[in-house]
Amino acid sequence: MVLKILSFSSNNTELFNKAMSIRFEVFSGEQKIDKDIEFDGLDYGDTVHYLVTVDEKPVATLRWRETDEGIKIERMAVLKQYRHLAIGTLLLRFVLQELKNAKTKIYLNAQQQVIDFYKNNYFKVASDVFYEANIPHVKMIYEK
Repeated sequence: MVLKILSFSSNNTELFNKAMSIRFEVFSGEQKIDKDIEFDGLDYGDTVHYLVTVDEKPVATLRWRETDEGIKIERMAVLKQYRHLAIGTLLLRFVLQELKNAKTKIYLNAQQQVIDFYKNNYFKVASDVFYEANIPHVKMIYEK
């Protein structure tokens, strides 16, 4: 098994389309999130995207962007049949390593069902439960 993690911008249409396909399958297909919510128009400009391939098959994605609060990690998605391989952990830790010299807060909004995943990757809960796309979330902050 050959695993690769690729970083790219939305200008790389080939990788961008592969990442969007994964997000569509996971968020719109599995979780029934409206595509207008999932594809929020924030994928362009300075947003940084990642694509994980296994044996050249796209299997996971994530994006981060700078906000007024800091660096926000978003839209992490792993295809269902690959979730048992710890690809999400590898991807998240790769991104955090790339961001290790960031002089600002790193945070995310985690779906309630994956809070423990993020806790195991050095994030702490920083809010009460709130809803995005009718799914309970909490804000979590990375503790370097």
